[in-house]
Amino acid sequence: MIRRAPFVLLGILIMVSPLGLAAQSADPRQNIETISAESSAGGGCYTAGVGDEQTGHGFDLANLDRSVSPCDDFFQFADGGWVKSHEIPAAYPSWGTFNKLREDNENVLRGILEKAAADKSAAPGSNWQKIGDFYASCMDEAAIETAGIKPLQPDLKRIEDINDAKTLQAEIAHLQREGVRAVFGFESEQDFKNSTQVIARARQGGLGLPDRDYYTKDDEKSVTLRAAYVQHVTNMFKLAGDDEATAVAEAKKVMDIETSLAKASMTNVERRDPEHIYHMMTLAQLKELTPNFEWAEFLTEVGAPPVSGMNVSQPEFFKALNASLTSVPLADWKVYLRWHLIHDAAPGLSSKFVNENFDFYGRTLQGTKELLPRWRRCVQATDGTLGEALGQYYVKENFPPEAKAKAVVMVKNLIAALRDDLATLDWMSPETRKQAAVKLDAIMIKIGYPDKWKDYSAYKVERGPYADNVIRGGEFEVARELSKIGKPVDRTEWGMTPPTVNAYYNPSMNEIVFPAGILQPPFYDANRDDAMNYGGIGMVIGHEMTHGFDDEGAKFDAQGNLKNWWTPEDLANFKARGDCVAKQFDEFEVEKGLHENGKLVEGESIADLGGLTIAYAAMEKSFEGKPAPEKIDGFTAEQRYFIAFAQIWAGSVRPEYARVMVATNPHPLGPFRTKGPVSNMPAFAKAWGCKADSPMVRAEALRCRIW
Repeated sequence: MIRRAPFVLLGILIMVSPLGLAAQSADPRQNIETISAESSAGGGCYTAGVGDEQTGHGFDLANLDRSVSPCDDFFQFADGGWVKSHEIPAAYPSWGTFNKLREDNENVLRGILEKAAADKSAAPGSNWQKIGDFYASCMDEAAIETAGIKPLQPDLKRIEDINDAKTLQAEIAHLQREGVRAVFGFESEQDFKNSTQVIARARQGGLGLPDRDYYTKDDEKSVTLRAAYVQHVTNMFKLAGDDEATAVAEAKKVMDIETSLAKASMTNVERRDPEHIYHMMTLAQLKELTPNFEWAEFLTEVGAPPVSGMNVSQPEFFKALNASLTSVPLADWKVYLRWHLIHDAAPGLSSKFVNENFDFYGRTLQGTKELLPRWRRCVQATDGTLGEALGQYYVKENFPPEAKAKAVVMVKNLIAALRDDLATLDWMSPETRKQAAVKLDAIMIKIGYPDKWKDYSAYKVERGPYADNVIRGGEFEVARELSKIGKPVDRTEWGMTPPTVNAYYNPSMNEIVFPAGILQPPFYDANRDDAMNYGGIGMVIGHEMTHGFDDEGAKFDAQGNLKNWWTPEDLANFKARGDCVAKQFDEFEVEKGLHENGKLVEGESIADLGGLTIAYAAMEKSFEGKPAPEKIDGFTAEQRYFIAFAQIWAGSVRPEYARVMVATNPHPLGPFRTKGPVSNMPAFAKAWGCKADSPMVRAEALRCRIW
């Protein structure tokens, strides 16, 4: 029941854990579930290349597929060998370089946590005690099996006692106070139009399937999946003690309510536009929109401070919800709330709930064959709940100050390259160019770990029932988030934990953030040549910077406010260039009849193209005044640059999971992230000697160019 803080994030990678699809109903820009990772055993940065063998230049030649020309299919050429030699493990829906880092680094976190769990003399209330006890309680299978569903009994009793609209709404608030996102989402957020302040926000939610489209599409796969979901809900109710007939009827009621919520929800593409999800309302206006819901009582029960208004991200959703509050029988709402309580808690309950939860969300929805071992799930849960407490011990062992200093230098080099590029853009007017430079210069850089750590002193962690620690963790995080409402924004906060293998740009903060976990191969290795590092971490840095100028980020100014700073002509030109990228990705076919959604992945694809272009320019600039770099294993520096970029995305995805990604994820699948950007770059064609009619070379009339 732990949810990450609602930052507005645009990351290099969005992935979900093997059981992480249970409640994907938030805006995709704001619920980023990441792959977290730490360095390998022995301390320091993980120094092997993509193929895991230590080399002098950071990649293994066996990862290549030389039977394919780089000009025909660059993903297959650069990653085909890796894909062939790395089958997807049974416990994963996909397998790639990120997963390999994650597994290796979870071994390191496991060592930290087992040491903490074994330390019976840890100071009470210390972070060391909390991470040790949380992990120990998660690993205590015998106690978890004995507890069964008992930790949920107080909430189940509250739901049973609902007898009118007032007690129904009170229980919705109570569940949300524990971190259960039933019916809708409520949280704090940075005000889009006053980036110095934190406000309250209400948004659509309340679904058990990954996205609203899973309820509305009528193709055969969608219909079959919905039937499997209803059966899963039925099974969970039976595990909770209901007989077959009762559970079947209850599952139908859940599906009916969730379908009505889904039909009133915005699509993923609609939610990508910040102007579409910003609707400030006073409490009086909100009362007019939803006369059947008592917001004043809800705010008190959920633990929010007094507010005069809030951002209602999807007014039409709340209008529909208001009607449902009276049209749906009270008994049905009780069934729905009971389901979402059990559904959210399932990963922390006894094995029968865990296994049934995995059977649908892992096996059916994602194609995963088996459950991760308990220790890996417990490591991930500790990172998700006490990430900055655990992260302090991680960076102490694995991210020395000199690593942070080197990363800062590279970031500044990339910023300089983008500044130079802005000065030469032929499609941008001097007026807009000036504002773009102001925004670029104002970007805040965060490297490795926070300067100010999250305070967990209000979170009580014990060696008692694991589910109790999870519930208290949800209460702690919700209270921490809601306490920000009405206060100035804390610009020291992070949206990812230090071990995370990811990076992000936050448009409201105008910041780029690189956790320590990503500053390792295949992204960065101090022992390999510059070309490989520019193609790896350099591209990632460029990617995050150009998020500030993608179709979403471009709507925020240097201070992080939702404000137009473009001339009308430049804005129209920019949108046309973004449309070019979206149309290109619409053409990529995932499986017969299923294509990437260009508008959904437009922002990330703009950032990929921009990042690759800017990092290449920075690399070329670094070579000025020096002897031309020598070939390594027959590859020029320019070729090594593109190989390093491609090998970030080495990996395979199960068909079921690919469908989930295409439906819900604003990042394209790896092969398309590789082939899309390079086909738009003349520098790529030149580096590999590709002919104008090669598959990896887009015709001049079709070529997408922004930066």
